[in-house]
Amino acid sequence: MRIAMVSEHASPLAALGGVDAGGQNVYVARLSEELARRGHRVTVYTRRDAADLPDRVELPGGAVVEHVPAGPPEAVPKDELLPHMPAFGAYLDRAWRRERPDVVHAHFWMSGLAALTGARPHGVPVVQTFHALGTVKRRHQGWRDTSPPERIAVERQIGRDCARVLATCSDEVRELAAMGVDLERVSVVPCGVDAGHFHPGAEGAAVPPRRERHRLLACGRLVRRKGYDRAIRALRAVPDTELVVAGGPAAGRLGRDPEARRLWHLAHRIGVADRVRLLGAVAPADMPALIGSADLVLCTPVYEPFGIVPLEAMACAVPVVATDVGGHRDSVADRATGRLVPPEDPLAVAAAVRELLAADGLRRRYGAAGRERVLARYTWSRVADGVEDVHRQVLAARAIPKEVA
Repeated sequence: MRIAMVSEHASPLAALGGVDAGGQNVYVARLSEELARRGHRVTVYTRRDAADLPDRVELPGGAVVEHVPAGPPEAVPKDELLPHMPAFGAYLDRAWRRERPDVVHAHFWMSGLAALTGARPHGVPVVQTFHALGTVKRRHQGWRDTSPPERIAVERQIGRDCARVLATCSDEVRELAAMGVDLERVSVVPCGVDAGHFHPGAEGAAVPPRRERHRLLACGRLVRRKGYDRAIRALRAVPDTELVVAGGPAAGRLGRDPEARRLWHLAHRIGVADRVRLLGAVAPADMPALIGSADLVLCTPVYEPFGIVPLEAMACAVPVVATDVGGHRDSVADRATGRLVPPEDPLAVAAAVRELLAADGLRRRYGAAGRERVLARYTWSRVADGVEDVHRQVLAARAIPKEVA
């Protein structure tokens, strides 16, 4: 198949850890690479955000990233990109006039808008993965939600116009149903993790030595919704334990990062600053060893569309304590690979952590079960199987004559 991936802000080439660079970038990169290795011709269309970027870059495995001129060739926050989507869609229309893809797979709502603009004149089916929904973001972030006001209406329209919506978890399916999306056109394929890179016993030179008997790790983008403040508050009730937070800008720039400063102030105010360490950005090569150095990984957002960090921890055979929200409900098997706790409840986090830290054998069992769960359900090969099947179903449906259908 000729597969066009559209990912307007989340380039598979981006350095991870920034405000707008995280799990979606990883998803697009690894899925594209896996599909290309299977012999599909995959092109990823992403916005040119620097003047010196080459027009096309080949990824490992043979997929190609094509930089689309849409808006200024500089970094622009994703929530400010909507005015540039008509130019993005027009570029796709011209590109697909020269070589028509068999299927288009759009990632994020603005990508869906551009993809439908480019695909409609050529009759190409569009598969949509939202990665996050505006209804959920607005519900949980309220006035802090910086999404364009049109977002929710546009997402509903995309849900009606695309050939298939590919949800990443069962919680998203329920949200799509509430939006009025026809569930007969919704398929569920989760996100994945590189179980060869994330594995038990990984070594890395950048792992800091322990300062306390136990270590908790929280990692990901350094943004408020990830809930690191809840992990810090929980630490008050967990003695002899340190919390290491990985993510955000480089260590030397943490002092200028608003979220880092907020977390530092909180840790000092509640008296746990001596047991909290903010590492800043950690190289992807060092993350498996850092995860493996922890007794538990904490994932404490108030909402999470999917969440790749629990998969990375489970792949490293480290148990997870996660809030009972979004994709965590699918990925973390409660009392089998970790614990699910109520969101907004640091005391519940602390109670689960204390129970697991006191039971070495239980942690080992949870860790082993987590690794088995990842290998059975969440490798990129498994994810690509599901996505490939959806692409084929969409193409087969288009091939049926209308009078027969």
